[in-house]
Amino acid sequence: MNATLQDSDRPLVACASRAADPQEAVAELVAAIGDVELAGALLFCSHTYPREELACALKAALPGGPLIGCTSAGELTDRGYDTDSLQLIGFPADSFSMASLRFDDLDNFDPEAAQGAIRQLVAGARLDHAAAGDLHQVALFFVDGLSHREELLTMTAQHALGDVQLIGGSSGDGLSFRETAVLHEGRFHSDAAVIAVLTSRRPMHVFCANHYRPGPAKMVITEADPESRTVFEINAAPAAEEYLRLASPLAPAPGAGLDEALDVHFFAAHPPMVRTGGQYHVRSIQSANADGSLTFYCAIDTGVVLTIGEPVDRLSWMRELFQSVSRKVGAIDRIIGFDCVLNRLDAEDRQILREVSDIYVENKVLGFSTYGEQFLAAHMNQTFSGLAIGRSGEQVAAAPPDGR
Repeated sequence: MNATLQDSDRPLVACASRAADPQEAVAELVAAIGDVELAGALLFCSHTYPREELACALKAALPGGPLIGCTSAGELTDRGYDTDSLQLIGFPADSFSMASLRFDDLDNFDPEAAQGAIRQLVAGARLDHAAAGDLHQVALFFVDGLSHREELLTMTAQHALGDVQLIGGSSGDGLSFRETAVLHEGRFHSDAAVIAVLTSRRPMHVFCANHYRPGPAKMVITEADPESRTVFEINAAPAAEEYLRLASPLAPAPGAGLDEALDVHFFAAHPPMVRTGGQYHVRSIQSANADGSLTFYCAIDTGVVLTIGEPVDRLSWMRELFQSVSRKVGAIDRIIGFDCVLNRLDAEDRQILREVSDIYVENKVLGFSTYGEQFLAAHMNQTFSGLAIGRSGEQVAAAPPDGR
């Protein structure tokens, strides 16, 4: 680690490649990095790349600081929403340091052991910069998006992190839901999670927001399996039929055409929401199943009361969000964004994909489309969450994380 972090004006390294060949794609990233020494980097990659070949190319070409990331359900690049691409975000060593660790075999995750390892990671990062003042730290977190362990890992990690705030996303593979992975130490790992502590003198601010408001329709989960995140009954009726009936005034008769009506586009437009801590959060549906049940992306259980969300003006909401974030960090270098894949589908369906992409580009957002977002101790759905990093020398008062 660099023990003498500076107020450097060097911007974060941001580069993307859309070359289909892994060797060619990595070569383009390396050329864009040039001679900048990196303390570490993030990489988000399309699920279409052959992972072993890509991992080998990355390990050979970028042997320096930690390189972490994951497979995606789409990328956020200099084009805004993107696909079939690699996105790299590098942290210059003169103003950042980064240390990471990985958890494997998430089915047998040991919270106590994990907390001890995370505390050591944070303590080590602080010890390396004990003589420096005015330092900011955040934790970046990436987890297998098919693991069903996000809630436990996120709560465990944030508890161990203390006042270091956590932000991150769940890996994806387009909309295949077959195999997702995180990148760490030169390999892609399934059934795994990686956490990194990022330290800098630059202002850094985490936030999380969704562009839905609760509607009038109410749903009570009356039968569910929390382990598989499957809901069998809503309001004592078959789950898929009752959700469709409440979500759409044009719903077909019970049992008629459910397979055609309940797809990812419908779920994106009609997200269930739950009230916790005085705020409403989305609990997105992943799939409607042949037996009439619904599988969710997030934790769900019998007795949970849900309402069906209704969208606000997303473009106005986004502009207000970025103005708020800018007030927290001053001039923005980059925003590392974790955007639920259902947000992208909803933008397509509402024919505002280009406008949303343009706003992301204007506000220097880079990142990926997720299967879920992690913010502090919570696992979220259908949010836009992120880490805003300001430029050096910005004098901005410390601000609490945004959680709208």
